[in-house]
Amino acid sequence: QVQLVESGGGLVQAGGSLTLSCAASGRIFGDYGMGWFRQAPGKEREFVAYISQSGAGTSYANSVKGRFTVSRDNAKFTVTLQMNSLKPDDTAVYYCAATPVQWGWNLRTRYDYWGQGTQVTVSS
Repeated sequence: QVQLVESGGGLVQAGGSLTLSCAASGRIFGDYGMGWFRQAPGKEREFVAYISQSGAGTSYANSVKGRFTVSRDNAKFTVTLQMNSLKPDDTAVYYCAATPVQWGWNLRTRYDYWGQGTQVTVSS
């Protein structure tokens, strides 16, 4: 069992930065790849970023590549999403999630555990 709690959301102006954190409980955190997803009002939940169990592998949605950076600290059971050059289109509820598989990490169905989400609002 893994419990996930996101924090760090808020209101920021376009061009600004935010850092989201996800704290995980459970001693098997290092067995899971971690993903970030987001859901804007009226839209499907979409993949944002992924980091492998060891942290050696990462992947990003094209819409955030070059602006967002995902990292993790397995000793502290945390995963972080650094978001720079934010745009109004980045406005959404952001979720972290844990997956035991090493493929299909851009698919929601691959994730077993989800956090409650944190709101990010980017004003123009």
